[in-house]
Amino acid sequence: MSFLSRIFSKGDDEPAEQSRGSMSKEEALAGYVIREHKLGRSLDEILEDPYLKNRATEEQRIRLLERPEVIRAIGEDTAKMAREHVRGS
Repeated sequence: MSFLSRIFSKGDDEPAEQSRGSMSKEEALAGYVIREHKLGRSLDEILEDPYLKNRATEEQRIRLLERPEVIRAIGEDTAKMAREHVRGS
């Protein structure tokens, strides 16, 4: 497929927006989960957030938790919070 065809694609191929490097819906939602978790919100609270529930099905929200960048961020943050808790005791 030529460069111009990819940009102006309207068929069953990947959308023109994605061929130019824009973020997919799932990537954007994963970014939201990571940002909110870094702000200190619990994972349960984030997954029940109306913003996320209005944009993703239950299955999609579960799939977000399987993304490596989400697992890494949640794991790193959880470990950091545990260290801070131990230091504060």
